[in-house]
Amino acid sequence: MGGEGRRRETGVVIVLLRQPTREVTVDGVRTVNHLLDQLDLNRESFLVIRNGTLVPGDGRLDDDDTIEIRPVISGG
Repeated sequence: MGGEGRRRETGVVIVLLRQPTREVTVDGVRTVNHLLDQLDLNRESFLVIRNGTLVPGDGRLDDDDTIEIRPVISGG
């Protein structure tokens, strides 16, 4: 994930959103569900990934995490 070489604030979660691609920071510890609610994103429509691993809705996001939020894509 991006962000290498830039100075990082302490005590924030960096959130990389895809489609449209943008980056936001949020203060403090929270669960995935709380973060998605704060960003007004539907849990059923997005995957939350930390260090290449999916994080469940009740998973805790800690200060200094970098996570990626990707839309769920289905096909038929």
